Amino acid sequence: MTRNRWILAAVAPMLAAVCASGWAQTPAVTGGVYTCVDAKGRRLTADRPIAECTDREQKILNPSGTVKAKVGPTLTAQERADQEAKEKREIEERSRSVDEKRRDRALLIRYPNKGVHDQERQEAMAQVSVVIQAAKNRLDELIKQRVAVDEEMEFYKKDPTKAPAYVRRQQEENIQSQAVQRRFIGEQENEIKRVNARFDDELVRLRQLWTTIAPASGK
Repeated sequence: MTRNRWILAAVAPMLAAVCASGWAQTPAVTGGVYTCVDAKGRRLTADRPIAECTDREQKILNPSGTVKAKVGPTLTAQERADQEAKEKREIEERSRSVDEKRRDRALLIRYPNKGVHDQERQEAMAQVSVVIQAAKNRLDELIKQRVAVDEEMEFYKKDPTKAPAYVRRQQEENIQSQAVQRRFIGEQENEIKRVNARFDDELVRLRQLWTTIAPASGK
């Protein structure tokens, strides 16, 4: 008995080392079982992602054999960039669609029918026309003032440098003021075109909305 115990005591460490080595070489299944069909049609199974199936979907199975999760194919850097660009475009498109619907609702609330839209166009045009008329009136005054200044400068036609400084200053200021008024009038006339174009564009969209969303309002 003593001899047997001595033998067991001697070989026990070696047996333990062999067992430990065997366990260390056996991979532990911690995340489930991965399974896939590779490019050659072979069904592969492993306890970790399968290298032969990085280009295709892999299933992760529970111990019962049911599908726990799915892992998509591994993408290259270019494929990831393309995927991100596609997702960005989709997000931008959804955002654009939401903004468009919001604008459409606001248009319908503001202009329930063509009469209201026409009325606001006329009011906007009238406001710009008032500003233009005021500028034209001012330009007429400046033209009359210029006539008076030119008449006074007639006395110094042979040598304008002899004209009084205040007369020359009045002439220069009048020239500059007329240029400012003419430029302002041109800007306001362009504003009328811009306002008209905006209402025209709105009317095109509103006709569609009145027809599809509120048919009775467009009549």
